[in-house]
Formats: sequence, structure tokens, C-alpha cells
Amino acid sequence: MKKIVILGGKGQLGQCFRKISSDYDDQHEFIFVGSDELDITDEDAVHGFFSEQKPQVCINAAAYTAVDKAEQEPGMASAINGDAVRYIAEACKQSDALLIHISTDYVFDGETNISYSEDNFTNPQGVYGATKLQGEEYALEYHSQSVIIRTSWLYSEFAKNFVKTMLRLFGEKEEIGVVADQFGQPTYAVDLAKAIMTIINAERKVYGVFHFSNYPETTWYHFAQKIAEITESSIKINSIATTEFPTPARRPMRSTMALDKIEETYGVELRHWETALEECLAEIQMETV
Repeated sequence: MKKIVILGGKGQLGQCFRKISSDYDDQHEFIFVGSDELDITDEDAVHGFFSEQKPQVCINAAAYTAVDKAEQEPGMASAINGDAVRYIAEACKQSDALLIHISTDYVFDGETNISYSEDNFTNPQGVYGATKLQGEEYALEYHSQSVIIRTSWLYSEFAKNFVKTMLRLFGEKEEIGVVADQFGQPTYAVDLAKAIMTIINAERKVYGVFHFSNYPETTWYHFAQKIAEITESSIKINSIATTEFPTPARRPMRSTMALDKIEETYGVELRHWETALEECLAEIQMETV
């Protein structure tokens, strides 16, 4: 039985791991750690925690994810997304623990019409993407047994995310505008959690960078339309351009990622994003009944 520490245990992905953990109770022990229990920016605290817990696996789902706010708080974003990852990687190396670190499509500039492979040139356009790339580099530099998983457009029945925001707006407004010229791949966080468990349970480990999301690409506008269709909402959704909805941080215009590496290496199951979305919305509906 492996002891698995999940940093960011109270966040969106952490809560998805809580949801599926009972499926693995006979194989693993899960320890969920929130920011109120461990300050990952405190190097001594991180090393002390790992020395005490001695995990075989660490999933680092903790991150500074406020993309726009990061432009005003680059130091804090760098401390959480960059420096803290180095501390975690060093602690994992000392504990001989597998590190699975969650990263983002924001490490790319989005200025291409093809899907990004794991080896493509990174060029983040904002503080958030730059600090997440810094974290990737630290993980790979300081611990050889690191798996980086870049994901995109993460949502679930937990925490704040695009799907839950849309559902709230559907109940508050008669008409909304959604950006239609940014392309990417939605990811149901439960699917990401299951993919990570597939990697953990694999007999042969391959380290390095992998991409995971649902497929194929879509736009925020089409994503919102599908949410409305499934939930039978009568709201009017207008397509708008990115220039009509300015934000402090620049978003990648097309950050579609190639998914074949994780599928071929670990046999990870990939799902159409519409199928995953239907499942998530059914879960949300069950919670509100």
C-alpha cells in the first residue's frame, strides 16, 4: 500500500481525489493537505512534513491560479508556483517519492494552429504561465522521478470554475456574452484524477512532461452553449471577441495540446469533453436535489 500525499487537498482537484479515493482504499492511503495545514512556501516546513510522513507519492495540486491577480502579485505567484515546487521536489527526492506536479497550457503563447506537443517551445505570456513553467523546470531539475501533467480549462462540481459560473449566470441573467475566439480543451477534474491514479498504479514509470485533457478543442462560447443545451437553459449566449473582454493577463488564443503521449505511454483513457461535461452536470444536479 502506497502513502499518497495530495497538496492542495482542499482545492478543486484535491476534492476530486477525495471523491474517487474510496475506489483505491485497498491499494493506497491518501493524505489530503490544505494550505492551512502546510505552507508550501516554507522550505523548512515542507522538509519537516515529508520527513514525518514519508510518502511514496506526492501529487502537487497546490497552485496560485488567480491568472489576472498574478499580474499584480508576481512575487506571491512565483513563491507558490515556482519556489515551493523546488522545495517539494527536493523533499520528494530525499523521501524517494514519486512527484506528480500539475501544470498548465498557459506555458504556451497560443499563437499556433496546431496542437502543442510536450516538446514544443514554451513561451508564457503572463506571470501565471511564467511561474508555472518555473515550477515545471524546478521539478525536473531537482527530482528525476517527476511527472509533469499540463492540463487546461479545468472544471468539476467543486470550487469555482467556468461550468459553475455559467450555471450561476444562467440563473441570474437573460443574456450573456462569452469569448468565441479562444480555443482550448475542457478537462473534467475527476478524469484528471483518474488519469493520475493510472500513472501511480503503472508498474513501469516514465518521467517527464505529459499533457492531459478531454478532447477535442472547442471555444469558451461553444462550451457555454453546450452547458446551456444540456441543462435546458433558455439564456441567450452572444459570441464576443477577446478584444471586447479585456483582462489584465493575456490568454492563449489557441492552446490545444496533443494527448497521444500520455495515452500511449500509460494507457490513460481519453474522453470527449461533451461526454465528461454531461457526467459533471449530472453530478451537480444530484447535489442540488
